[in-house]
Amino acid sequence: MDEQQKVAEFVDEHDLDRSTEFRLQNLVEEIGEIGEDAIESAEYDDSPGEITVTRDEFGDVLFTALQMGKSAGIDASEALDASLEKYEERIEESGVSSS
Repeated sequence: MDEQQKVAEFVDEHDLDRSTEFRLQNLVEEIGEIGEDAIESAEYDDSPGEITVTRDEFGDVLFTALQMGKSAGIDASEALDASLEKYEERIEESGVSSS
């Protein structure tokens, strides 16, 4: 995946290499920020409505996920292909993507 290579080059250029464990913690944090923004935008406490996810926060999640994959030795393109195949099989078997 070109995006994974682009992120790897950026990380190398700026000396941002960290452990897989750090990357996982950072990914959870970034997903939490998307969740926080979504809850605030939907006015969750009052009357839930349509959520807003910002491009900036979504980009942070992608950046961090691609870093984590690289750190763990996972090719993002291969992982995505395997995931799509898994969902395709589930849909063919049960008509839904989740088990």
